Amino acid sequence: MIARFIAGTKLFLRLHAPGRTLKIFPDDVFLVSFPKSGNTWTRFLIANLANPETPATFANIHALVPDPEGTAKKILDRMPRPRIIKSHECFDPRYPRAMYIVRDPRDVVLSQYHYHRKCRKIDDDYPIEKFIGHFLAGHTCPHGSWGENVSTWLVTRKNDARFLLLRYEDMIENTPRELSKIAAFLGIDATKERISQAVERSSADSMRKLEKAQSHLSTLTKTSRKDLPFVRAAGSGGWKSGLPEAQVARIEAAWAPLMRSLGYELTTRPRSESSEFDLVLNGIRAN
Repeated sequence: MIARFIAGTKLFLRLHAPGRTLKIFPDDVFLVSFPKSGNTWTRFLIANLANPETPATFANIHALVPDPEGTAKKILDRMPRPRIIKSHECFDPRYPRAMYIVRDPRDVVLSQYHYHRKCRKIDDDYPIEKFIGHFLAGHTCPHGSWGENVSTWLVTRKNDARFLLLRYEDMIENTPRELSKIAAFLGIDATKERISQAVERSSADSMRKLEKAQSHLSTLTKTSRKDLPFVRAAGSGGWKSGLPEAQVARIEAAWAPLMRSLGYELTTRPRSESSEFDLVLNGIRAN
């Protein structure tokens, strides 16, 4: 009874998160990725780029680059347009324009494993082999598997002017260059100084300091364990030392054609690959 009253009050005051009932405007731009692919870091980069007078923090990020699953409808309704909105959804034809961040699934699963520990979804001694099985099946989050989520966007939007594909690894390697691509896509006339400022404000060190000071203020961290960081290694290739060889082989066997099409080098050659999927991806590359 009390829970229903609270939910009703939130709905009346527009304090609820709208989720998939979000009203989408023609000039909205969505920042999309499979979970643990660098979305939060990119939110900070974009927020600091688009709002140089208001540095992004864990306390205000939902107001600068909102998440329909975590930002109150009241805030979303009051935002100036065009809005830049976070999402983890598979392809949604309602999204007018989208930037999609892709990350090596071998690093994604490792990051997601530690995030689930932080959120107390699994114990510290939970077998990584078991977790990877759930990951491959698409059971570790409500947005499908890595392969399903990524492929829905690539097949439907690759080479479309309304779509910008970003590789997390490229962003790590040369953040100013990739942020310049984002600025151009968003129509922001950003100087080198403005790009550099956004990169510096969004660095892993800066975000770690912000997390330490504001973890109790953010829906991303306030209910999770404080002995484990939200901002971890902030790099690429951690899977090489963090995953057993047999588990790497399982991931590569599941998504070899898709991984290769995105430039991720395989350590094994799966015995059997989906020739149909290869043809689809070859068609994407040819266009």
